[in-house]
Amino acid sequence: MTSAPLPVDSELPLEDLTAALLRGRGLAHKRDISEVVGALQRALPTAGGAAPGAVPIGDDCAAMADGDGYLLFAIEGFVEDFVARLPWFAGYCGVMVNVSDIYAMGGRPIAVVDALWSRGNETSQPLLDGLSTASARYGVPIVGGHTNHQSAHGQLAVAIIGRANKLLTSFNARPGDQLVMAIDLRGAYVEPHPYWNASTDAPAERLRADLEVLPGLAEDGLCDAAKDISMAGAIGTTLMLLECSRVGAVIDIDAIPRPEARTPLLRWLQAFPSYGFVLSVRPERVDAVRQRFASRGIANAVVGTVTLDPRVRLRRGEQTSMLWDVSTQALILPQRTAEAVHA
Repeated sequence: MTSAPLPVDSELPLEDLTAALLRGRGLAHKRDISEVVGALQRALPTAGGAAPGAVPIGDDCAAMADGDGYLLFAIEGFVEDFVARLPWFAGYCGVMVNVSDIYAMGGRPIAVVDALWSRGNETSQPLLDGLSTASARYGVPIVGGHTNHQSAHGQLAVAIIGRANKLLTSFNARPGDQLVMAIDLRGAYVEPHPYWNASTDAPAERLRADLEVLPGLAEDGLCDAAKDISMAGAIGTTLMLLECSRVGAVIDIDAIPRPEARTPLLRWLQAFPSYGFVLSVRPERVDAVRQRFASRGIANAVVGTVTLDPRVRLRRGEQTSMLWDVSTQALILPQRTAEAVHA
């Protein structure tokens, strides 16, 4: 006797797909952020969690006004199993994801530093090779850091500074905005992992020019709200942006740019693309924003509408499913912090 085959995730009922997204590892890691921010409340300079002249805690970078635009500062740390399994790619990502954070804020990177722990030079070499390769390809120098070759396990963290003339932030989404998602589909999965790599084999000049779309949008007044798609995936990242802005949305999951029809939907919604951004755009500017990405060969689409209603719902055809309520549920911001920011 044989059992009936399980349905592929594209055939899963929307409620089951929603539940699977909420159980995902990427979203679980993001939930840790609200606990940390809550624990540091007394150390934060203001109720909103930001220094004077800075955007509140919760954005892709710390952004501090300094009289001539904004100084951007960010850091990324990498989970131990990622560093152990894919050391070269982990090193490469150390630069790549930080660069994406800077551009997601409408800025341009200046330099990075790294902190590396390993059991010796031999085990750290692939990480260092990945770091140096990405540094050269993205044109962002590594100017210092910290090294410890006496550690029992490999660990990596990379920090970056940059500058922005005008900001894209997670705190500027408004009811009535259209959610635009832009993803470079000219890549492939790093099998069997959830990483969509459209970077390591792409021409370096194209990588840099593709990222220039983001500060161009900010400086030309076409957009002021964006976030780069992280390990939370397309849906989780959109949720983080909405939470920061204290708004909801209806997201059409079938509209999200996708490599090919046979790519499992759940896997794609949880994937971490090397180039992926979600933007909240005023309706009259949507066509101009989309054209900027299209001119670079970047797949993009309107995937939803921002609502005053704080509920975040997924839509597929005529069906909708409740994902989150930003007024009652905390993801990256403790509730009291989110309320204080927009009191």
